[in-house]
Amino acid sequence: MDAAYLSTLSALAGSTVGGLTTALSAWIGQRVSARAGLVSSHLARRQELFRDFIVSASKEYGEALTTSEPKIPELLELYALLSRMRVLCRPETVAAGEKLMRLILDTYLAPNRTFKELRDLMTVGDGIDPLKEFSVAARQEIEVAHESRF
Repeated sequence: MDAAYLSTLSALAGSTVGGLTTALSAWIGQRVSARAGLVSSHLARRQELFRDFIVSASKEYGEALTTSEPKIPELLELYALLSRMRVLCRPETVAAGEKLMRLILDTYLAPNRTFKELRDLMTVGDGIDPLKEFSVAARQEIEVAHESRF
């Protein structure tokens, strides 16, 4: 083989390898960026869902402490949020949400609390923070999702 052909083939091979390397690098970078965006979007959706559930559940729990007449549309909204969590969230978070829903329903069936009884509950610290278990589960889920993003 002639030296000119050999150097030409070497140059072509080098250009081909360089071009493929650049294309592969760009493809991998784009893929990683797209995945990070997708994970970030899912994380934002879950955070919004958790916020909505916590706000609605706290209002319903407060209502359940002082009245025996549940507002069915608000309870259904909570169940809808819980169903969305079943699609987007880990089973541990859903289980904590279901436990909170049962507590709210049980609280409606219990005798109404007076302001003094609520103050006593806060002083003792027993049973006044029904959202704690759910909040901890939601925080753990967000931390796991955040770590998987990087």
